[in-house]
Amino acid sequence: MRISARADYAVRAALQLADARDAGPLKAEAIAQAQDIPHKFLEGILNDMRRGGLVQSRRGGNGGYRLARPAEAISIADIIRVVDGPLVSVRGVRPPELSYTGPARSLLPLWIALRANVREILDGVTLADVATAELPPQVAELTENPESWTNP
Repeated sequence: MRISARADYAVRAALQLADARDAGPLKAEAIAQAQDIPHKFLEGILNDMRRGGLVQSRRGGNGGYRLARPAEAISIADIIRVVDGPLVSVRGVRPPELSYTGPARSLLPLWIALRANVREILDGVTLADVATAELPPQVAELTENPESWTNP
């Protein structure tokens, strides 16, 4: 699985909004500067997140962006789906829509298992978990293995 720059920026922007929850709306420029995200690129991402129901925006001098729901109610998967679409696809197709023949038949269950594991992790981690550095135990456990940090 590849995490796009768009998804990475969206999650970072959402974390910035989660951190500023009590401070009021944040301007896109402030988010871009705080997270070192290109401002114009971020504007498009924030618009997608607004259309996806993850953020709200308000115009004017006191305007800006804020999370549409509490950080505890927004998973990392929610954000990635809004800005990039399905979490796992093969050649742009969702695994259940694929079919293979012959010795490749067992690829489909492999892709389904991969999707299930990605969903389990990304749906199980909220913005609040990341913002407070309190990842769920099953995620933290995966990071404790030194091989998780190295390239194969």
